[in-house]
Amino acid sequence: MKAHVYVTLKQTVLDPQGQAILNALKKMQYQGIEDIRQGKYFVLKLSNELDAAAARAEIERIAREVLTNPVIEEFTFHLEDSE
Repeated sequence: MKAHVYVTLKQTVLDPQGQAILNALKKMQYQGIEDIRQGKYFVLKLSNELDAAAARAEIERIAREVLTNPVIEEFTFHLEDSE
């Protein structure tokens, strides 16, 4: 099983890198983009010994305690079966 974890700045936190990318795209005449939020992406390969509920709990704990700064960042994740 794999976990895909996405970490982004909270909506209330200024994202200067996302804004710089948005400005560059506008200067390059790309259209239809209203906002960009940049972030981090992690892929964690999980032990086959974990069932889905245990994996979900462990990934949430890791994301909350290690991968994010809870003051300015938030995370989402999803699990993928490895075959």
